[in-house]
Amino acid sequence: MTIDRDDRRSTDDHGHDIIDPLYVGIVTVSSSRAGADTDDPDDPGGDTIQECFEAEGHEVQERLLVRDDYSSIRTAVRGLVARQNIDVVVTTGGTGVTVDDVSPEATSSLFERELPGFGELFRSLSWEEVGTRAMASRATAGIAVDTPVFCLPGSTSACETACEELIVPETPHLAGLATRHRTEDPTLDDYGGE
Repeated sequence: MTIDRDDRRSTDDHGHDIIDPLYVGIVTVSSSRAGADTDDPDDPGGDTIQECFEAEGHEVQERLLVRDDYSSIRTAVRGLVARQNIDVVVTTGGTGVTVDDVSPEATSSLFERELPGFGELFRSLSWEEVGTRAMASRATAGIAVDTPVFCLPGSTSACETACEELIVPETPHLAGLATRHRTEDPTLDDYGGE
């Protein structure tokens, strides 16, 4: 049973506007997995993202598997951000530098506002794990239809690092801020307090 977003809206210990629990949409980008001859293809990146969110009490509402194709990725993300029961979308896969790595372009084409700090922080954390290879990651984030969207690499360690260190802790507040204009309380300041 889904609960209306307004009924999940509150403030944290610092008075910041939050949505908790979050309802999550996950898009795995992989031509090989999407083309697999099975109804339940292996999806370790998507599984990792789901586990990270659920460990903190959030709920995954939808998981999609699409090919490394600009149109397929954009269509999947656009459909999720349009849904009232999705507060955050996370994609995994397609953020490298090969010709078919188009997840950043497909998702960012939907952004109304970018969140450049996410990519910067993610690459900084990745530096500690993979060294100079962190520069090859084009992980990105932004707000599309009042919904935070995060575009991650396909590796399970990258998904775990991004979700545990950055996305899961901060997204309840980001989702609260991104949708606050839909509430009727004009007394809130820019940081969710009075």
